[in-house]
Amino acid sequence: MEHDVEVAPINLAARVDDALSVQALAFGLTEEEIGIRRHIVLRHLLCPGAHALGATTRAGRLVGFVYGMPNDRTHWWSTVVEPYLRGNGSDDWLDDSFVITELHVHPAFQGRGIGRGLITTITDGADQPRSILSAIDTESPARGLYRALGYQDLARQVLFPSAPKPYAVMGARLPLLRGA
Repeated sequence: MEHDVEVAPINLAARVDDALSVQALAFGLTEEEIGIRRHIVLRHLLCPGAHALGATTRAGRLVGFVYGMPNDRTHWWSTVVEPYLRGNGSDDWLDDSFVITELHVHPAFQGRGIGRGLITTITDGADQPRSILSAIDTESPARGLYRALGYQDLARQVLFPSAPKPYAVMGARLPLLRGA
């Protein structure tokens, strides 16, 4: 990881606007979507076991963040992905897993190992034996990173309400793989 960026716990509720500006650039969000996601992030942070890490420059600029929590089958995300996972016999991944809820790095800082540092650090602190996440179901640098860390596709072409593109649900045993 770049020496001028530090990965450490952050108070995401206090820095939610900084985080969402990173997500908006990385993910192409509209102002309306940012407003909706602001409420979602703040609600997620109230869940038991939820925590966040930030990647900040020496000057204090937030250039990446990750947050997650122990998965709960009653959460909206789980209720959407569960039928897809059940359909191929992998819905047990919804139990005893740490879910990566969001992981985003500012486009100008991508490709420097920041995303890898964020996801490995947060999962290293998880009490669960495995991790799950969803990512847009296309070959992308993010999906390549997840595969390099040990995540495998559990379900593909998962449709979330209002999402324009299908997602893949991926799972990995913890700790995540290390290496080149």
